[in-house]
Amino acid sequence: MDAFYASVEWLRYPQLKGLPMVIGAGAARMDGLLAALPEGATRADIPVGAFPLLRDYVGRGVITTATYPARQFGVGSAMGLMKAAKLCPQAILLPVDFSEYRRYSREFKRVIREIAPVMEDRGVDEVYIDFTEVPGGQREGGRVLARLIQKSILDATGLGCSIGVAPNKLVAKMASEFDKPNGISIVFGHDVERLIWPLPCRKINGIGPKADARLQGHGIRTIGELAARERAWLAGHFGKSCGAWLHDAAWGCDERLVVTESEPVSMSRETTFGRDLHAVRDKAELGAIFTGLAESLAADLQRKGYQGKTIGIKLRFDDFRIVTRDTTIAQPTHDAATIRRVAGLCLKRVPLDRRLRLLGVRVGSLSKLGAKRAGEAAAAGSPHDTAPLF
Repeated sequence: MDAFYASVEWLRYPQLKGLPMVIGAGAARMDGLLAALPEGATRADIPVGAFPLLRDYVGRGVITTATYPARQFGVGSAMGLMKAAKLCPQAILLPVDFSEYRRYSREFKRVIREIAPVMEDRGVDEVYIDFTEVPGGQREGGRVLARLIQKSILDATGLGCSIGVAPNKLVAKMASEFDKPNGISIVFGHDVERLIWPLPCRKINGIGPKADARLQGHGIRTIGELAARERAWLAGHFGKSCGAWLHDAAWGCDERLVVTESEPVSMSRETTFGRDLHAVRDKAELGAIFTGLAESLAADLQRKGYQGKTIGIKLRFDDFRIVTRDTTIAQPTHDAATIRRVAGLCLKRVPLDRRLRLLGVRVGSLSKLGAKRAGEAAAAGSPHDTAPLF
């Protein structure tokens, strides 16, 4: 999906379309502007000049997405909002609304499944689709079906998307980025040398910053330069398994199937604070945040039909040190109170001698809910457990 979160917001605020805009975790809610609307007015009636601007933001929130006009100033996802404010101070700043984004995500995926049911869900705004057995899926190399999917999503949701069509998932992922927004890019097997090899190695899904730095240390910057290295040389420098994968990826080879059903390993919720919080002096605020994370995580589990036995926490201190702790309980649960209590016990195992920047709660060892509801057997620990720190 093209600038998915921003595109959803444009449906609510069409007056902002085409303007530099960022959506960021930590941005102030829109409650005040909405409450000030006269009777009968809608979000579309809010004057552009009334929206908060990035230049006025103070805090440590990060960008979730940025519109294409904002990206032209060097603003991008995961960038700190205050850093982004120096690059594009005139950008409009909106808060994240995950419930709305999930609703549109479910809708665009429903549209796709009606056309091409072999679909792999890759998150809120991305999927893989197998065209192979879809009637007409091979016409014009897949372009006809791609157009139909684009039009159907637009008609149903008002949202645009870009589609890459290729013999496998690896190349299709890269092709989907060729012609954004609203693009369709077709890459055949014989196009790899012409279209894929000139790209930087980071364009291969799975090569991150550290691997890319190692490759560049060997003078390998493009996928073509990677393809020029012998498989044995890559295995010798990156390990047998990784070296073989790097060689295959550079040559556009990928045997992975489109997987229609996959089970998550864990689910989590976390938040970065607007200011560093102290475990004692800010105990009440931390406690409310901790409880909210547990409740949100429990709601996620219940909505998706999962329960878990391993409950843990994640902390980031003001020196950027990250600490995690977890424990496994006897019975799987999706109960908010149980998650909160066990996570609180994990918290007691961490010396809280520095201020906190981030707090997270996680549930792992997931299983699908069976006939017996998790809430009926959610008790963990003992009634004599001591209370959590906050």
